[in-house]
Amino acid sequence: MSEIPIDLRSDTVTRPTPGMRAAMAEAVVGDDVFGEDPTVCALEDRVAALLGKERAIFVPSGTMSNQIGLRLHCSPGDEVILEADCHVFNYEQAGYAQLSGLAVRPVAGEESVLRREQLEGLVRGDNDHLSRTRLLCLENTHNRGAGRVLPYDGIADICEWGHSIGLATHLDGARLWNAAVATGIPPADWAQHFDTVSVCFSKGLGAPVGSALAGPKPLIKLARRHRKLLGGGMRQAGVLAAAALYALEHHVNRLALDHAHAAALAEAIARIDGLELSPARVETNIVIFSVDPQLTTAAELCAVLKRRGLLVLPIGQRLVRAVTHLDVDGDAVRRAGAIVEAVVEELRATATPTGERTVRGSSR
Repeated sequence: MSEIPIDLRSDTVTRPTPGMRAAMAEAVVGDDVFGEDPTVCALEDRVAALLGKERAIFVPSGTMSNQIGLRLHCSPGDEVILEADCHVFNYEQAGYAQLSGLAVRPVAGEESVLRREQLEGLVRGDNDHLSRTRLLCLENTHNRGAGRVLPYDGIADICEWGHSIGLATHLDGARLWNAAVATGIPPADWAQHFDTVSVCFSKGLGAPVGSALAGPKPLIKLARRHRKLLGGGMRQAGVLAAAALYALEHHVNRLALDHAHAAALAEAIARIDGLELSPARVETNIVIFSVDPQLTTAAELCAVLKRRGLLVLPIGQRLVRAVTHLDVDGDAVRRAGAIVEAVVEELRATATPTGERTVRGSSR
């Protein structure tokens, strides 16, 4: 077993590559709160062009980018429609309520995918008794959907309908780069259906910090005010922007390798008795699988795997997530599959008919 664990908890655990570190060290910087950091400006221009938007703004995190996006389109008391398993609803501390006074209407998609007909009867109009529906928010790729790429035609249909009745649209595109590489559909084509788009550099692209929000010039001007309010105004941020620029130049196309590694890991998991892929289809770099309750819990399985040198993440009582990324190669993925198989075989061998395991003659 390698002394360094194989870390598949997230694609946020990567370290900057030597080339990225060199780009950071050589970055030309200025005070970005005054709009004077040339490297930040170059990154914002590059992202806006990639997404087909007028402007973009560099922010510290995807959570901040999403929360600013929601604030741009809504006033306190307004309502946002989103998918029930999405990141904004589950992993951002209900920031829409804490920071902006917004309500949400979560709608469960089928394998994380919403259809227009699910939404048509949910929009609240301008009635003094009701929260006013103002925004549709989608996530692509879908984190809790095991990196699911939302169907392009479905996105276009939902956004066209939303715009036709006066709703704004926001895309949490933290892993939009993965969707673009997996489908061959350029980021700008995905982004054209949304008023604002959030993208991340510190996940699959391997930068240490940062996201961006892109949209029309007046909205991004307002976003600068919101960024300052939320504590996201950075000074000589070009050091971080240089890493994001390097990632855009060098790490986008290689996401296909992460997808291939995830497919190989999923194939290994699917062969293990006691584990089941959830969902069965793995499209990008995220693998989610369920653990037979007669075997153990997700948390206990992850604890045992950690002791064997493999880090994965429990995301529910039975669900485990593994994410491939820049810092794991094909050999590491093969070893990860072998570790999981060996541990599950040991757990099955010691399981009692009730699902408990015996250790040194006693049950626990």
